[in-house]
Amino acid sequence: MEKIKKFIECLIPVTKCNIRCSYCYVIQENRREGDVPELDYDLDTMQKALTKERFGGVCYFSLCGAGETLIPEYTIDIAYRLLENGHYVNITTNGTLSKRFDQIIERFPKEYLSRLHFAFSLHYLELVRLKSLNRFFENVNKVKENGCSFVVQLNMCDEYYPYLNEIKKICLEKVKAFPQIAVTRKETKYPKMQIDLYTDQSEEEYIQNGRSFQSPLFEFTLQNFKKKRKEFCYAGDWSYQLNLKTGLLKRCYCSCVVQNIFKDVQKPIFTCAVGKFCNSDYCFNSSHFMSLGVIPEVPTPTYARLRNRKEAGWYTESMNEFLSGKLEDTNVQYNKIQRLKTNIVGIYDKVAYWAYVNLLELKNKRKEEKS
Repeated sequence: MEKIKKFIECLIPVTKCNIRCSYCYVIQENRREGDVPELDYDLDTMQKALTKERFGGVCYFSLCGAGETLIPEYTIDIAYRLLENGHYVNITTNGTLSKRFDQIIERFPKEYLSRLHFAFSLHYLELVRLKSLNRFFENVNKVKENGCSFVVQLNMCDEYYPYLNEIKKICLEKVKAFPQIAVTRKETKYPKMQIDLYTDQSEEEYIQNGRSFQSPLFEFTLQNFKKKRKEFCYAGDWSYQLNLKTGLLKRCYCSCVVQNIFKDVQKPIFTCAVGKFCNSDYCFNSSHFMSLGVIPEVPTPTYARLRNRKEAGWYTESMNEFLSGKLEDTNVQYNKIQRLKTNIVGIYDKVAYWAYVNLLELKNKRKEEKS
């Protein structure tokens, strides 16, 4: 059984979506432009750029759009090429585009499907409004029956409170377990960036409702919500954030250290960990990065433990084994000198990122004043 070498979170550049959720962070940030942009590079170039040889081993690529990930047909093409390269792939989706799931099942060999994972976001009230709830669960079970692994997750928010028992009942009926629960955040940018739980109720009520689903994902995300990480982080070496439109690879979300890995597919990929100088207020996607072990000194449940409902068999045996691995098992931790050099780069990156954020805020403020 191959072990995970790197984790790469990938942005599919779509901002178009076929549903509209009140708690969507893309809508909160006013980024729902309804576009399906063309990719800057062809699929052959992308495939050559994302080989096991270039990354040093088998990687886990997570594909997610700023709209519905499966709207562009090239999402399926990208997933196919990554699986053809021998990697494992996650696709985050609202689960409503039946045609796309049919295309995947018809086109992908069984061996590829065994390395494919779907994160199904259960946007319950939108699915009810659009009469798409049955279609959602049909697609979940369709991928399961064809050898894929999956997680069903629900964004906890106030509007779901009257329907929680209803949601539990239908999930038990359709997928044999409660959904995993995602902590939903509310972002306020002006006059100062502030992040809170997406609720108008008390924090205690929000947590109580989330805990009623007995969700390891909820507990872990809540534990790390708004908690500034000061330990040594290997994002930028063991994991990356990649824009699949442009080929720009970053150490993590809030880093100015960047490389276009599609421009020259023969050029080595940089390895420069974030270290102790993370520019984020907290680890925004801790259930991905931290559970896979980018901060070895922080003990965490595995990625599979946070998502799989073992009693319901959401994961295949091979997927469960692969996503129960840690990045520290296949990567080497830095010595004192390497850590020192990394932290020096981190200081410069912090200054550059601070300047970038302030310039962006000034630009947005002037734009608002003019409008």
